[in-house]
Amino acid sequence: MRHRLFKQVDVFTTSPCGGNPLAVVLDGSGLSDDEMQRFARWTNLSETTFLLPPSSSAADYRVRIFTPGGELPFAGHPTLGSCHAWLQSGARPRAADRIVQECKKGLITLRRDGDRLAFGAPDMQRSDIPAATLQGLLQALGLRSEQVRAAQALDNGPVWYSLLLDSADTVRQLQPDHAALKALGTKVGVVAEQGAGADTRFEVRGFAAAIGVDEDPVTGSLNASLAQWLMETGVA
Repeated sequence: MRHRLFKQVDVFTTSPCGGNPLAVVLDGSGLSDDEMQRFARWTNLSETTFLLPPSSSAADYRVRIFTPGGELPFAGHPTLGSCHAWLQSGARPRAADRIVQECKKGLITLRRDGDRLAFGAPDMQRSDIPAATLQGLLQALGLRSEQVRAAQALDNGPVWYSLLLDSADTVRQLQPDHAALKALGTKVGVVAEQGAGADTRFEVRGFAAAIGVDEDPVTGSLNASLAQWLMETGVA
């Protein structure tokens, strides 16, 4: 049996056990899709990644991203955590200040500033949420229609059905019916502006029962697409 090294890293935090955990298999070469999926299910984390040689000459490495329920074309904390683990393994990028990751979504550029990493958000498309689907989301989230200021389906690889709500308190107090969200088969993001004097501008939560994760503590793909949507519409 071949032995493979993997790391478990904590992303989006400066405090241990305060962020979003990720398992990174440092050499995924030769593993089948089924073997990757079974390992991702075994780690029982929201995402597990597998590092591979790039197929693009422009990329430093390639990554495949799996949740317990399936593969993702792109995700935020796996992008940052995979790059961190890749650099810790002793790998060296072509450029000193940036790393290019290849994933199913395409090429993602990361910027390195000391020990900090940031990714450039991939292109995002947005569209209206069908009325019947939106009604199902409201019921599953326990929301009234007047609490929703705007709604869009955001797609930057993963698709997030995203709702701009009336207040940060509404976001914090949500107690979703995760079984109902799983039955709808959609991932859902909710966001609202904070009140005056808050340390942060927005409150965000992401629910992903459809892929086996009831609530992700921090979700890079959702935050990136929300930011693009809110900036496009003048909210941010």
